[in-house]
Amino acid sequence: MFSKACEYAIRAALYISSKSIDGSKLSIKEIATEIDSPEPFTAKILQTLSREKIISSIKGPNGGFYLDPKAKPIPLNTIVKAMDGEDVLHTCSLGLKVCSDASPCPIHNDIKRYKDRLRKTMKEKTIQGLTKELASGKTFLKIDKKVILR
Repeated sequence: MFSKACEYAIRAALYISSKSIDGSKLSIKEIATEIDSPEPFTAKILQTLSREKIISSIKGPNGGFYLDPKAKPIPLNTIVKAMDGEDVLHTCSLGLKVCSDASPCPIHNDIKRYKDRLRKTMKEKTIQGLTKELASGKTFLKIDKKVILR
């Protein structure tokens, strides 16, 4: 549903947020490594997130990307809009130009509930809230290859 750029953008924002709590500023290289994204692609994503004022950056030897811990909560749909545009959560799943409750495509009625729930989740969940879940160990972005799952 979301583009690769959008997926990486959400992961990057979460990683940056989790590291910004202690005042860290992160390089493109570190972010790319941690979110498993190609470095040049990550640079373009971070440029978009910075331009949209979702994350911040400082140039120079002590610079890097960060999220102000005092920033207002950033809903996930803000990142989705920045990366994929307004319509991604509203378009037909089959790509039809005309699809609505009045003129549904063959899967419209089945997908509608899912998309409604997804839109609600993306509006309610914030980067900061998800960062707290990451810090608590309830969720993860990357599993260490050394971890043995039981």
